[in-house]
Amino acid sequence: MTLAALAGLAVLQLMLAMSPGPAAVLTIRTAASEGLRPALILNLGLTTGVLLWAMAALAGLSLVFELMPWVQTGLRVAGGLFLIWIGISLWRHASEPLPEAGASTPRSGRQAIWLGLWCNLANPKALAYFAAVFTGIIPQGMTWQDAAMILTVIFVVETGWYACLALVFSRSGPRRLYARIKTRAERCFGAILGLFGARIAAG
Repeated sequence: MTLAALAGLAVLQLMLAMSPGPAAVLTIRTAASEGLRPALILNLGLTTGVLLWAMAALAGLSLVFELMPWVQTGLRVAGGLFLIWIGISLWRHASEPLPEAGASTPRSGRQAIWLGLWCNLANPKALAYFAAVFTGIIPQGMTWQDAAMILTVIFVVETGWYACLALVFSRSGPRRLYARIKTRAERCFGAILGLFGARIAAG
């Protein structure tokens, strides 16, 4: 795979990561309310979820969906229900004050990784991208070296972007701003994710 093709993939992957969605919401919320470390651990889960979708696409995800469309439907419904659950959770806890910086976090590292993993595995945006767009840009006759380079690009882009979000929103200035608007922001995030999930699940 040429450097130009890898650069194009990196730009496309960055645009996908930067577009608003559940992963960005969770990263911002975690960094502002729990601190940098939990947000970076969450990032590992988010990136793992994306890499699993990428590996599935490289292995022929679109062909599976063509042969068994019920699999795609099941994944879509499950993803929508998961987004609804996240939205309800954000709404319920929106009025709770932010913990003091450096205080013990309410979520363990394992919980943060699993939340990030399931967030991106259930993300309909990731499903649509890797099932349609991604499979259309990977080269024919791809070698295992090409696959390794593709996965490396995805890993670097995803971890880099969400690490930047975590670094920004874990700082005192953005944290104070988030604390002032926390209830409204998280209820807004929760409502958006819930409505989006309901739309996805309903088809």
